[in-house]
Amino acid sequence: MTERQTTPAVDRKNSRHESDVLLRQLDGHLARLQAGQSQHSGHEMALAERIAAHLRQLIRDTVRASAVDRARVRAAVHYFVVRNRDARHPHTHARPAHVDVWVVNDIIRDLGRHDLLIPEPAAA
Repeated sequence: MTERQTTPAVDRKNSRHESDVLLRQLDGHLARLQAGQSQHSGHEMALAERIAAHLRQLIRDTVRASAVDRARVRAAVHYFVVRNRDARHPHTHARPAHVDVWVVNDIIRDLGRHDLLIPEPAAA
């Protein structure tokens, strides 16, 4: 077999592995949020779970997509997952989940997946 014939199988395997990693990152992030739920309102937690559900669907739907589209999904997941990373430091604040909705929705629009848009939370 030539390299050209083996490349698609390798790409599928790599993109499947990449998807598994992203799904684990989402699950770990939600577990951390749930563990520190006293710091988060029920509304914030529900919104984070909704964002994660939409991202999971996007990950599943782009396993066989182009590298560019998979990179966009990876960026959305990473943006969502690292939102509270700096919140462990006393002088920084986690950004509100509704900001994640804006950014993730922008990426979803770029991918042309308007069916996966996350409804914007109502203003309090």
